[in-house]
Amino acid sequence: MDLDRLLKPKRVAIIGVSISNDNHPANVIFKKLQFRYPVEAYAVNNRGGEIHGVKVFDDLAAIPEPIDLAIVAVRAPYTPEIIETCIRNNVGGAVVVSGGFAETGNVELQNRIAAIARAADFPIIGPNCLGFFSPGKIDTFILPGERMEIPKAGAVAIVSQSGAFLVDLLAKFSKHGIGVSQAISIGNKAVLREIDMLNYLKNDPETQVIAFYIEGFGGNEGRAFVTAAKCIDKPVVVIKSGKSAEGRRAVSSHTASIAGDYNVFSEVIAQHGIIEAQNEYEILSYCKVLSTYPRNIRRNIGIITISGGHGAAASDMCASRGFTLPDIPDSVRRKIYARLSPSVRDIATIGNPIDLTASAIDEDFVAAYDEMTRIEEFDAFLMLVLPYSTGVSIDIGAKVSNPSFKRVRPLVAYIPHLGKYQAFIEGFELNGVPVSDSIEGAVMMLEGMRRYLRC
Repeated sequence: MDLDRLLKPKRVAIIGVSISNDNHPANVIFKKLQFRYPVEAYAVNNRGGEIHGVKVFDDLAAIPEPIDLAIVAVRAPYTPEIIETCIRNNVGGAVVVSGGFAETGNVELQNRIAAIARAADFPIIGPNCLGFFSPGKIDTFILPGERMEIPKAGAVAIVSQSGAFLVDLLAKFSKHGIGVSQAISIGNKAVLREIDMLNYLKNDPETQVIAFYIEGFGGNEGRAFVTAAKCIDKPVVVIKSGKSAEGRRAVSSHTASIAGDYNVFSEVIAQHGIIEAQNEYEILSYCKVLSTYPRNIRRNIGIITISGGHGAAASDMCASRGFTLPDIPDSVRRKIYARLSPSVRDIATIGNPIDLTASAIDEDFVAAYDEMTRIEEFDAFLMLVLPYSTGVSIDIGAKVSNPSFKRVRPLVAYIPHLGKYQAFIEGFELNGVPVSDSIEGAVMMLEGMRRYLRC
């Protein structure tokens, strides 16, 4: 199936718009697309009429332009007829936001629309879904825009069976400065499933990382997904629900999925270099770092800090996730000492971690980092930046990033995510260094790179 017209539409028909109820889900979608996104939006209701002075078409065939995407928000029993109408009118694909299908036991109706679609090679997202969102391009979610926290455009695509989980994750992505290329809610996945999204997104030039929230697979579908995911040239991150008996029951009642044996699934994807996140915080960390550094690292980490306590905590966290902290050779120690500012030179500890102390200035970070990157043994670096130290300026990120562009090994940083420190964070991230709001999150970013195995 060709998904370009579906996922990157120019003209959209919203089927089911109400003449009398402005809070109807179809009306919410229509207003968003009409006023906020660069697509041509057409309202459709079999009674015709108008809303807010805008014409409502009584049939798809009455729309004067070819439609790329139909958003179907009608009662479930009317959906097969709508899909057939879309096919007759050469629509590019449909998002069925309506519920009342397999998730409520109405499997026969869901199978019917799936059979109609497959016979015509017609792509459908849903039913029982939110559809998809792409920053600045399109939003088919049934949620008013003011109720959503919108992330910036970026390189991470998210595919989720749960619409609510997806919206919640988008809010967290926004808070952590992670950009999104596509966010797709597939719901009951009657036609388009995870593997279809994977096969599309692997060729999407705007997507560098593909993340999945998965509730369950059909028979042998998990094997096909793993086989497809292991040999694409982009990181794939998965968070799986249905790990417990209680979770499997919840999954079945939500989208009528088969949760399967979680332990087997977890072991198989790990063997094939697909990165599993155990929770939302891990998926945030993994997606953030891999959208900047889509590469694998080994286990040797160098740490730079101005706080011995922070350095010790980072060392413990690195060790708990299987990293090692190699010693710095004496010859490099001497070079670092020689480059440090006079106020720091006699009190800094040049081990691993390097503790520059609270008297450090930007140039001390630059000196330590520059010399450490010359040591071949190190695979990546962690910098713990405490912006309440008076010697550290808002320019530290730009200053440190300069040598990072000259090296092939990644650098990640920790800075507390408070409004007053935003300039510090941007100094790193605008120069290609991902920042976490916790030491643990920064170590998770390192782990995300270690667990990514390219085909």
